Amino acid sequence: MTRPPTNQLGARWLLTAIAAGALAACSSLGSPFGDNAKAVDPNLFPTHYRDEILTTLRHTLDDPTNVRDAYLSEPVLSPVDKEQRYTSCVRYNARDLRRQYVGSKDRIAYYYGGHLNELVEATPEQCGNAAYKPFPELEKLCLGKKCK
Repeated sequence: MTRPPTNQLGARWLLTAIAAGALAACSSLGSPFGDNAKAVDPNLFPTHYRDEILTTLRHTLDDPTNVRDAYLSEPVLSPVDKEQRYTSCVRYNARDLRRQYVGSKDRIAYYYGGHLNELVEATPEQCGNAAYKPFPELEKLCLGKKCK
């Protein structure tokens, strides 16, 4: 068996070294979602919480128009599982698909990184002591061509 000329061995070794170096550099960068991903502060204050709740309810209520008795509490840091997160409570009386009012409902909003993460039915313990304030924007929601 004949050996390749020395300059071919050197070129192969150089290409192998470059490839190994490139792989090592890529692995040191980590995953875009791993250690080097931009860290998000989970407890940033949700500055646009009113708008985010309105947008969510506009898309989730059976009839988001003519909501009555709408109230909202400002976000406060609350214990959620073993951590602290911003939460706020919203109370409203909306209509169903038959356009009949279904009664007052309380929902709790959970925020992560300054944005609404979840809006779910609240227990009396979660929102029973909330400092509600009128939420007239919810009572004025409209859809499609009815919007000003």
